Amino acid sequence: MPSPKADSNRRDNARISILLADDHPVVREGVRCLLERRPDVRVVAAVGDGNAAIREAERLKPDVVVMDITMPGMNGIEATRVISDKMPEVAVIIFSMHSSPIIVRRALEAGARGYLSKDAVAEELVRAVRAVADGKRYIGQGLAQNLLDPQKGARKGDYAAEVLTTAELNILKLVVEGKSNPTIAVTIGLSPRTVETYRLRLMRKLGIENLPSLVRYAIRHGITPLE
Repeated sequence: MPSPKADSNRRDNARISILLADDHPVVREGVRCLLERRPDVRVVAAVGDGNAAIREAERLKPDVVVMDITMPGMNGIEATRVISDKMPEVAVIIFSMHSSPIIVRRALEAGARGYLSKDAVAEELVRAVRAVADGKRYIGQGLAQNLLDPQKGARKGDYAAEVLTTAELNILKLVVEGKSNPTIAVTIGLSPRTVETYRLRLMRKLGIENLPSLVRYAIRHGITPLE
């Protein structure tokens, strides 16, 4: 938790500008109300998907983006990667229902400076915002220990996605979006037969035997958004 001295050293002692990205309007408004009760915070915009988060981050250059993972279109981890690459001065906090170590690690690798579960109390979100605005990292209570002890809280298959290649991950996203093998083949420049080979191979790696289970797996791990 940042000290009062650290808070006072923030740029020109200005209020922290925040962009909210969450596909649930009630959550967006609830978080907005929570944050705007603090005199050192102002919410400059609230959006409902990853593409809009990137667009508004480029336009507004907020100090902090509070980002959900599961959103329509581009998910929060992908949006975090784009924002971190294009605007490294903008700090992203992932604020998500997902708390498995693999997702936390993937978000941090994408450039997130903070990660907080939606089970967190209100004051912890405020602490996280202040911390990342001051250039620090913030991992929510309980999540940090799981990163140090990755087997804690993990479920069978949680780490299988780490063995997937980039091509397999791309095909997985398209498969769970309902795209056919010929459509996927055209999209990524492979033959339909090669796409089918990739699809069967990634399902074997994940230990998954049918499409509904594959969709549930991808959603649970933040690989594709829940529509």
